[in-house]
Amino acid sequence: MKAIEYAKFGVPHEVCHCVEVADPAAPGADEVLVGVEASAINPADLLIIRGEYPGPDVLPARQGIEGAGRILAVGSAVSNLKPGDRVLLLGRGNWAEKILCKAEQAVPIPEELDIEQAAQMKANPPSAHFMLQDFVDLEPGDWVVQNAANSAVGQHLIRLAKLMDIKTINVVRRAELIAPLQAMGADLVFVDGDDLGERVRAEIGDAPVPLAIDAAGGKSCQHLADCLSDSGIVVNYGFLSGDPCMITPTQAIIRQISLTGFWLVKRLFQQSPEEIANVYAGIADLFINKTLHSPVEATYRFDQVGEALAHAERSGRHGKILFVANGIGR
Repeated sequence: MKAIEYAKFGVPHEVCHCVEVADPAAPGADEVLVGVEASAINPADLLIIRGEYPGPDVLPARQGIEGAGRILAVGSAVSNLKPGDRVLLLGRGNWAEKILCKAEQAVPIPEELDIEQAAQMKANPPSAHFMLQDFVDLEPGDWVVQNAANSAVGQHLIRLAKLMDIKTINVVRRAELIAPLQAMGADLVFVDGDDLGERVRAEIGDAPVPLAIDAAGGKSCQHLADCLSDSGIVVNYGFLSGDPCMITPTQAIIRQISLTGFWLVKRLFQQSPEEIANVYAGIADLFINKTLHSPVEATYRFDQVGEALAHAERSGRHGKILFVANGIGR
């Protein structure tokens, strides 16, 4: 079978290669064998391959934190899955035609769920969901401010906030991103800058903004804190700027702004397999009824890995880059 491996850390499209490897062994008692139909290329994948994010201790390694496919075989102790079932894959190493994993890492998904959408369902939608739910008791009419609002997490957060009657202040780096976000339901959209807090307050007055969602770190984190009400919280889940998160002494001491982090992996570890399945069942329903949608810019075969990863690293994309296999393709 085909799989993508890298033997050293570095520029993803330079160090990753498509290789022919033996098929996985037959499933053990609590394992399943899955034919991967689609797997996404995420920023975290690229950071791991570069050695800039927690990753494998041993090389060569396979990447791919997201994927979805169809069960090929199940172990003797597996009762909730059967060959032919479609599943969301919660483990890593999904850039391969077949994956052997524990049954609890394969979550059933409805047949009517589009496989390209399913392949993007593990990380970004639940991240947006949990960050809206876990840190602040939001009330209808409250405002949430976020940067990287045009990202996948940002777009899901806009749509999920609408369901909660929460208003969103959305921060981007380029003016051309304002209109598309407004079209999908963003309440306010601003280009980032040192005067962000002043511009936001000129629009919303003293309305409560208890929560900020930060994907960038650096000064952008400080700009979000400027928008918060006193005692608000900044939740960081990424470091797109490459710089440490920043809040000022005035923000921390006088205004009692706090800063914390969110990591989906740790959040999922706190839940039982049944609770995880319920979370993803709810998210799947939102994709099926079109409340949520993850745009796809292009799909590639595994043997096009260099082209695919180079495409994924380009700025200005309008959707995710996916690997497809096992009969799936455009």
